[in-house]
Amino acid sequence: VQLVESGGGLVQAGGSLRLSCAASGFTFGEYMIAWFRQAPGKEREGVLCIDERGGSIHYVDSVKGRFTIARDSAKNTVYLLMQSLQPEDTAVYYCASTYRPDMPGDLSSSFYTSWGQGAQVTVSS
Repeated sequence: VQLVESGGGLVQAGGSLRLSCAASGFTFGEYMIAWFRQAPGKEREGVLCIDERGGSIHYVDSVKGRFTIARDSAKNTVYLLMQSLQPEDTAVYYCASTYRPDMPGDLSSSFYTSWGQGAQVTVSS
């Protein structure tokens, strides 16, 4: 299983970014995918997850209305679309996967078995 994030960078407050998570080494359509983030000095936080069919999405309250997640089965890629970014969104963003077919979404890190290396997102004020 391999997950590779890309698309991080520096953006001004109010701006947008799209992160990509390219997956390989497993049957993409059978796995739930999530995005987590970890800010300096803070614990890792689950941000959004999408089920294996792309039909169910769960959000942490702090990103509702600003972030969304989408998966492209043809490209084995999951996207994190971030709008109205704020300095408090600054963190390393990780994608993660787990094989839990037909299970409700979960933003607990212990629910996921494979992780990418992370992508830095920095939002300046």
